[in-house]
Amino acid sequence: MDSYERKAREYNVMFRKMVDDLVIFSEHDPELADGLRWMDSQAQMRGISIYEMVFNALCKHDIEKDARKWAGGKSNCEPYRK
Repeated sequence: MDSYERKAREYNVMFRKMVDDLVIFSEHDPELADGLRWMDSQAQMRGISIYEMVFNALCKHDIEKDARKWAGGKSNCEPYRK
């Protein structure tokens, strides 16, 4: 196993631990528990794991955040003005 594969494996383990910790913390946070239940139901409908679902949601969030930054916070929905 080369260093790239080793790092990838470490990140995977850390990410899974983070999601597992969220599940544990959700015992004390009803809103977090509801969100995780929703994500789990969505994951089951898509035939993927909860870990993949959380990863996809985080990636989508990052992409949308970067797009807003790139657009300078302006909306393309503003009416055209002459």
